[in-house]
Amino acid sequence: MNLIENILEGLRSIHGNLLRTVLTGLIIAIGIMSLVGILTAVDSMKYSLTQTFSNLGANAFDIRRAGMNNRGRSEGRTEKIYPVISYNQAVMYKEQMPDDARVSLSAHVSGATVVKSDTEKTNPNVNITAGDENYMLNNNINLAKGRDFSTFEHEQGINVAIVGDEIATTLFKDREAVGNFVTFLGRRFKVIGQLEKKGSSMGGSDDRRIIIPLEAGRQIPRTGDATLNITIKTAIHRADELNYVMGEATGIMRKIRQDALGQEDSFEIRRSDSLVQSLDEISGYLKVGGFIIGFITLLGASVGLMNIMMVSVNERTREIGVRKALGATAFQIRQQFLIEAIVICILGGFVGVLLGVLMGNGIASMIGEGGFIVPWLWVVIGMAICVFVGVVSGYYPASKASKLDPIDSLRYE
Repeated sequence: MNLIENILEGLRSIHGNLLRTVLTGLIIAIGIMSLVGILTAVDSMKYSLTQTFSNLGANAFDIRRAGMNNRGRSEGRTEKIYPVISYNQAVMYKEQMPDDARVSLSAHVSGATVVKSDTEKTNPNVNITAGDENYMLNNNINLAKGRDFSTFEHEQGINVAIVGDEIATTLFKDREAVGNFVTFLGRRFKVIGQLEKKGSSMGGSDDRRIIIPLEAGRQIPRTGDATLNITIKTAIHRADELNYVMGEATGIMRKIRQDALGQEDSFEIRRSDSLVQSLDEISGYLKVGGFIIGFITLLGASVGLMNIMMVSVNERTREIGVRKALGATAFQIRQQFLIEAIVICILGGFVGVLLGVLMGNGIASMIGEGGFIVPWLWVVIGMAICVFVGVVSGYYPASKASKLDPIDSLRYE
């Protein structure tokens, strides 16, 4: 019953000094707002950027045969050469993956290729890639003109092509490339689409490429290795499920490739989310920095709260003397002032959390549309810190009040 009475007495005291309570609560609210606001902004910006990176392929991974990037030797020892991923193996993988995973198959058909129109020809620097119906979508390849391949063209391997911007401008200077014909690798292809201009990077250019249906690429005669090496790309909707889906893909591919138990994988899986991993690292540092800044702000707020509570003790010295004369113990006096400090902190904390969430989402909205985020973890942590600050800031004034002599307190003017 004493606890309930102390709580009610604390609330009455807070109501009786409303202006001081509001000003004290605002000190705490500003501290919590800075803490929750910074952390909310970091989480919201991370979510927005992750969504952007997902559209760029950050939620995908590639599967290729192992050892494609070495030349047979590594650190003085010969590396095992694994067979290429065949078309049948890739199709089996695509069929066995869950429906929520979007799988695309592609193959490098030819590099350093000369492409001709009726009147012009390119330098021998064009790359020919064959892809299935999901290839352009999984690789975020967009069309500037024309259309994508139809299902019939994919299934039948019709000789149609989508050309890069540089090829279109080189071969068809005064006319549209779409609807005309190009010749390469001994075959004639109809141009049905033109890619967006990308520009050059790392000595190469996506503008010097041609995409054809995968089935059409399989029909082109090849010199040397007669098997077309298929590259598999798997995209999922949620980037945070990437590790799980990669594990599932590893099991499926080991079964398809008949890798024996204990044998290393005859293929390699490469994630496409290096940007997301870098973002996670950067956001981690931002959260630590934001927490430190918010904690310093709260430290200043706790000092202000302690000072106000000390003033409150001095103003209510006679009240404390009366309560002790009526039988209140030192514990009850200490409890009353602690409850007042904690209640003030909680009220300020609620306001600070609300303002912090609004501020954080407002800052993040300046970068991109990421949706409205309520970081419940930081809300709970913020309110826990409020209670902690209330206890720390109120304990010394409460302890001082509980130790006052009742006779001296009654004489206090």
